[in-house]
Amino acid sequence: MLNLRETQARFTAHVRNPEKNPAPQDVAPERAAVYVELCYNNVDSLLSATYPVLKSLFSETRWAALMREFYEKHPSQTPLFPCFPQEFLQFLNEEYVAAPDDPPFMAELAHYEWVELAVSIDAQVIDWTNIEQSADFLNRIPAVSPYLQLLVYKYPVHEIGENNQPKTPPETPTCLVVYRDLNDKVCFLSLNAVSAHLLNCLIESPDTGNQLLSEIASALQHPQPEAVISGGLEIMQAWLERGILLGVRR
Repeated sequence: MLNLRETQARFTAHVRNPEKNPAPQDVAPERAAVYVELCYNNVDSLLSATYPVLKSLFSETRWAALMREFYEKHPSQTPLFPCFPQEFLQFLNEEYVAAPDDPPFMAELAHYEWVELAVSIDAQVIDWTNIEQSADFLNRIPAVSPYLQLLVYKYPVHEIGENNQPKTPPETPTCLVVYRDLNDKVCFLSLNAVSAHLLNCLIESPDTGNQLLSEIASALQHPQPEAVISGGLEIMQAWLERGILLGVRR
């Protein structure tokens, strides 16, 4: 007779892959089949909703095989549904062995789609007592929204779809910011290298906008630093309208 732990282990192994692992003998096949279908459908439904573009690039059979491989092999650590898609991302990056016909941008696309979810459920609370809703970015320290992620990819993941699947990465990396505006809508914005660097500086540095832009102009060896400062100010004002910047720190 199997003890409870052994029975549970055999049953869960059967649920993960019924073709390789028979159910315990005292479990009726039709009862076990209910759990096999229910658990797989829950995993497939959750990941399909999080990674719709990635799924659209695979046939139904290939996607089902990928879901089954993940479900069978990856030891997920979270019981929380909103956090579960990150387990799939970890599986792709650390455990999955890519097939010859897999898209070369598969991991980057999955990360981009996961970031959309991560930004949407970010539970941080903005402390408005430390923020003044002002656009005086040159003389004050700009306040960056906590609801964003600055991303750099080899492939233009925001443009990928069934009819646009690049085989090789372009020469210029793709810089994106995925953010949640003040109406809780998740948006993305494509950036060039300089504006991406500016946003990264705003995130990491407690300097005024004028200090940061002057440093960028110096690094670029720009012949007209005032043009860099003026252009940077226009960018920050546009970011304020989008909700990427919230104002200035008090």
